[in-house]
Amino acid sequence: MTRTRWIWLVLTLVYVSFFSWYTSFGGPLSDEEIESYYALMANGEPKPSPERLARLRTFMEEDTGDDFVMLNFIDLYETPLQIEGVEPGESSSAVLDKYMAYMTPALFKRASHPVLYGEAAHSAMDLMNAEGMEEWTTGLGMRYRSRRDLLDIASNPAFQGSHAFKVAALRKTIAFPVDPWLQLGDPRLVLALFLGFVGCALSWREAARRT
Repeated sequence: MTRTRWIWLVLTLVYVSFFSWYTSFGGPLSDEEIESYYALMANGEPKPSPERLARLRTFMEEDTGDDFVMLNFIDLYETPLQIEGVEPGESSSAVLDKYMAYMTPALFKRASHPVLYGEAAHSAMDLMNAEGMEEWTTGLGMRYRSRRDLLDIASNPAFQGSHAFKVAALRKTIAFPVDPWLQLGDPRLVLALFLGFVGCALSWREAARRT
């Protein structure tokens, strides 16, 4: 096999590996999966309210099997709640980092990551029937590979303990899913273009070397 073919073979394997990790192939949640996740969440601590469980079931039943983005609006306490594990003088950001100590590796394992993050530049510029929602600290758009991945993270017993740090740090939050969604810089497309450029450049170099 020529060096040029080896180059394209390696680049193709890199792309296929990334695509396989980044893309959900499981399809929509099955009825058995829905009942299993529902039971896990219903028996978690603290106990979810009936309204929350009803929203969860609808969220699972409407699964498309595709990736989605969870839009998060976050307002941190000036001083976090003093629960077990929170040290005196710690900031809410530091306490939230303790929550993310579990979330970050769990997210990365499932090809889930932020697609938008930023500090609030001002209080809300437009509100309608949303009293008390003027002030926010940060905004975040988190891409999840699938609803199945989100449920795997949230139903893990390790999540229950770390979730207390989120409660201690957040004064208020709103989170809702967006599906379908659109982004102009899908990493699968960006990587394909980049690897194609690398392959063409290396192939040209090999052709020039042989000449």
